[in-house]
Amino acid sequence: MKKRQFLGTVALAGLSAALPAHAAAPAGPALLTVTGAINKPNRGKFDATRDVMMSKQKISFEQAHAFDYAALAALPAVTIRPTLEYDAQPHTLRGPLLLDVVQAAGAQLRDDTKLILRAVDGYAAAVTVAQARTQRWIVATQMDGAAMALGGLGPLWALCDADKVPELAAIPLAGRFGGAPWALYHIEVRA
Repeated sequence: MKKRQFLGTVALAGLSAALPAHAAAPAGPALLTVTGAINKPNRGKFDATRDVMMSKQKISFEQAHAFDYAALAALPAVTIRPTLEYDAQPHTLRGPLLLDVVQAAGAQLRDDTKLILRAVDGYAAAVTVAQARTQRWIVATQMDGAAMALGGLGPLWALCDADKVPELAAIPLAGRFGGAPWALYHIEVRA
């Protein structure tokens, strides 16, 4: 009897090791959904009723990792201070590194992996893992010490400190953040 119980336990352990790891679902409303080449989903596949905005933007997926504000805030945060085009003043932005966010969703990253960053208005920009690493892209959750509002630049903004990236600093201020979508809500990992 004990031999059967032991063999059953071993078989179940082997089966669970072969299944993808599932992270805990967010407790609060999802602010950011990561899809594509990930292996730590915490929500099911695309649902046209639940995911209306994604449906209108032709996004579909089999699995995803959703982050609420608390999950993003729990990741190690960094601070950048770029000059923003809106008032030509430096502002303090804080949030986790973009690569930390997608790795928390289980992305296996290579330098040529593309991250498609999508804003609520449908605007999308692509950044490679190599760019995100070299330029130290973040998912900003705060600006000047306060959460960013939807309808402003938030609640999330994917960007880097363009002042410290020579190829971006050389661009006139009005064009430096063209590849940095504010009101970010979706990241697709393309391996």
